[in-house]
Amino acid sequence: MTLVLVAVIIVVVLSLLLALALSLGPARLDGSMNTVIPHADYEFSAEARALHKSLVIGDLHADSTLWQRDLLESGDRGHVDIPRMREGNVAVQMFTSVTKSPSGLKYKNTISDARDNITSLAVLQAWPLATWNSLTERALYQAGRLHAMDEQAPKQFQLILSAKDLKTLLSRRANGETVVGGVLGVEGSHALDGELDNIDKLYEAGFRMMSLQHFFDNKLGGSLHGESGAGLTEFGRRAVDKMLARGIMIDVSHSSPRVVEDVLARSSAPLIVSHTGFYGHCPSPRNISDQLMQKIAKNGGIIGVGYWGGAVCEATPRSIVGAIRYGIDLVGENHVALGSDFDGSISAPFDISELIVLTDEMLKANFTETEVRKVMGENMMRFLRDNLPVD
Repeated sequence: MTLVLVAVIIVVVLSLLLALALSLGPARLDGSMNTVIPHADYEFSAEARALHKSLVIGDLHADSTLWQRDLLESGDRGHVDIPRMREGNVAVQMFTSVTKSPSGLKYKNTISDARDNITSLAVLQAWPLATWNSLTERALYQAGRLHAMDEQAPKQFQLILSAKDLKTLLSRRANGETVVGGVLGVEGSHALDGELDNIDKLYEAGFRMMSLQHFFDNKLGGSLHGESGAGLTEFGRRAVDKMLARGIMIDVSHSSPRVVEDVLARSSAPLIVSHTGFYGHCPSPRNISDQLMQKIAKNGGIIGVGYWGGAVCEATPRSIVGAIRYGIDLVGENHVALGSDFDGSISAPFDISELIVLTDEMLKANFTETEVRKVMGENMMRFLRDNLPVD
């Protein structure tokens, strides 16, 4: 291939991308991918308002750093920003960095080399050139956004890197500050770019949770939605060992059943299923078996219930609370939490400012106050205290 032909191809590709940018634009794309289902204003009981105000709330999964919006400003698109977190009385959000996402987002038989949406998104949003062909750089770029907020607006946002940081944040909130906290996670360990040394690089950048897979099989093992159904590879076993040695929490939300079994057999460290549903409540290919959920809980793990139809079958507050109820009955009240998947290209029945709707719906469903407190955040806070680095 001649240099002239290469140059022509590059010009054509860039022209097409520019045309896409002009016709859609990052804001329009964000708004079309991360929607709130239209609804009448929710009504809440006085009991729900009082209880919600007293809760310590946390969420295990949101992809908000993927999108080109200022999270320090209140927005009218997507699901999450810092002002809306404060309005919803949210204390801590796990922000998960997406670095590769296949076209179609299928729940079955996704091929590993399917066209990647994030490459186009990185170009469209004018991310640094280094992110265009490096998954590690994409994760680092998204991490940088949280570090910048921590530095620029310390009264609004605190990055949590340790159990000590979490204690500080919760103390600040208990003393009347409206600061919110963020923890960094990676969605899919293909973000390592196949190099174990990148675990150290990501840890030093602040990442404290890593999911092993996303929608496709990768070098670590099989995805729940991939072709192979494989367990951990040799590289995957070495990666898991190194993550745990560094104090990185492991998320198996998109991992194949064999990968989950392999990780459970390999370590006694508790696992996270950051955004999911329960198969017995919603028999979707997005959800792993109830038996695996019980094993994860028995090992001290935590399970975040998502808000979209693929996880809970109906994207309604009632169906979300139904999944939570099913989960508590299946694995116990100490192992169920919130895992919205906000800003993860889903349609949700509310955004993060409206979380009181879940408090109200749980009370309507005769949850005890203890159950509400644990699910809405206390379980997540306990898990983070126990599994983040001490300081």
